[in-house]
Amino acid sequence: MPALPHPTARPHTSARRRAHRRSAGVLATGALLAGALLPIAFQGTAHAAATPNGGDVIANLFQWNWNSVANECTTVLGPKGYGAVQVAPPQDSIKLSGTHPWWEVYQPVSYRLNSRMGTEAQFKAMVAACHNAGVKVYADAVINHMAGANQTSTGSYGGASFNPATYTYDSVPYSRSDFHGSPPCPNSDLSIKDWNNVTQVQECQLLSLSDLNTESDGVRDKIAGYLNSMVDVGVDGFRVDAAKHIAQADMAAILSRVHTTTWGGRPYVYQEIFPGGSGQLAPSAFEGNGSVLEFTYAYKLKDQFNGSIANLRTFGQSWGLEPSDKSAVMVTNHDLERDKTTLTYNDGAKYTLAHVFELAWNYGTPQVYSGFRFGNRDDSPPADSGGYVTDTDCASTNWTCIDRDHGIANMVGWHNAAKGQPVANWWDNGGSAIAFSRGNTSWVAINNGSGPLTQTFTTGLTAGTYCDIIHADVTASGTCTGATVTVDASGKATATVPAGDAVALYTTTPPTTPPPTNSSVTVTFDENKTTVWGQNIFVVGSIPALGNWDPNSGIPLSSATYPIWSAAVTLPANTSFEYKYVMKDGAGNVTWESGANRTYTTGASGSASLNDTWK
Repeated sequence: MPALPHPTARPHTSARRRAHRRSAGVLATGALLAGALLPIAFQGTAHAAATPNGGDVIANLFQWNWNSVANECTTVLGPKGYGAVQVAPPQDSIKLSGTHPWWEVYQPVSYRLNSRMGTEAQFKAMVAACHNAGVKVYADAVINHMAGANQTSTGSYGGASFNPATYTYDSVPYSRSDFHGSPPCPNSDLSIKDWNNVTQVQECQLLSLSDLNTESDGVRDKIAGYLNSMVDVGVDGFRVDAAKHIAQADMAAILSRVHTTTWGGRPYVYQEIFPGGSGQLAPSAFEGNGSVLEFTYAYKLKDQFNGSIANLRTFGQSWGLEPSDKSAVMVTNHDLERDKTTLTYNDGAKYTLAHVFELAWNYGTPQVYSGFRFGNRDDSPPADSGGYVTDTDCASTNWTCIDRDHGIANMVGWHNAAKGQPVANWWDNGGSAIAFSRGNTSWVAINNGSGPLTQTFTTGLTAGTYCDIIHADVTASGTCTGATVTVDASGKATATVPAGDAVALYTTTPPTTPPPTNSSVTVTFDENKTTVWGQNIFVVGSIPALGNWDPNSGIPLSSATYPIWSAAVTLPANTSFEYKYVMKDGAGNVTWESGANRTYTTGASGSASLNDTWK
């Protein structure tokens, strides 16, 4: 039988709606979460000067107008440590009569910066306001195509002169020769019939959208000129729409013409590449031009939060994801929430907890998605009678301002504090509950179950009392506005996590109320292990003195009495801990002994010896 197409090699979903022939609030926070020691200095007032705050979390404010984005940067995103905001396509777009579907903005008619979201002056003011708050601005760039050739409207939001039926866009200007025809598209109707055929995907029309001839230097110059008109007023990067439909060489040529950003460095580029296809159409084939939106990440998160989140222990590239440093990850976006292929605001606590996990896990550049509620998939964002988007009102039921959710917003600071730290101290109950730390700076527990969970966890944190950031904040004077969690000298904490909830702890400042310092005892670890040349033995455990389970911070044992390996370690008195032995070879490869963790409790004073044999 003939080869079947890849099951996900389907038309670009947002474009499917954009080319459609029809003219067709605050997320409920009933799901409680619990938390951590908050870095007050990081969550201070907006920056007085345009200096990036160093964060990487992107707030995707889908189709918010420019005044609302500026306000959000100043009052929420900057203070909470978001690194960037993704904004709607800024260019002028087609304006249909009657209803105004959301996908109008994905059918450009000019590269002037007057749109449904506001004027060019308002756009520039928004970029400046976000920069003053320390937040970078990433624009959604629609550069694969212009408006649909099947459209009859010649009206736009910015007053551009155009006629899609004749491929005429005087405001750019573009004419018929600036678009792909047949050839190079092998189909006379210019449609894509084989979604696994490179020529058709990149040279034919994506569901009637007029496909730009990006092989042409003239077209490349005009697209780059549009991108530079944004970079020169402060835009720091681009989410490239329908990038799968632009040949990689063409994209590289366009990006080579783009200026350096006002904050220095090249623009951050992340490309919309739906999974499916192989070779030149595989997501990995586009990574030479930037990162890619990681759709598989979002699909898999939904699977686990509707199944067993304990499986997330291995979540990463082995699941079919692109490399972490090339992945812009997400729980959902505007296409996926309409397709219902991912978790959405309708999923309540699961949706919130998936964002908590995304911000806590060590993978990719995370996005937090805030859009608007809809009944029909083509629904317009809240707008006036002329189709211009009105100010976002997060107190209404029209918008889903998940970026403001108390727990999620504070988890951005948690994420920033954990940067560069590995996942450690993993715990799960085999199904609905997990916990883990990021090094010894941050720790989180997530309960996706239907009942409360009480457990003593190994957090990896230093002793102290930590503020619950998901329910509370640390004030400027260093006090907590709500519940706290105490970590003992062994790094353990007993916490109750309600159903559909989480606990997240982190520190960038000393604990708020450190417990009294215990006296110390000396414990000698004697391990019987035969090795070969180049191998060495270490002891690693659940407390800071034994490396918080990090083999790179373990205590080296001496082979002076080989085959007994030995070391005397000073440990806190009256402390219970777990430990294991690890072996490292000359290349740095680590082998853990098998079996359950060993356990021991130190006494009030004196010394002790542990005589063990490698398992």
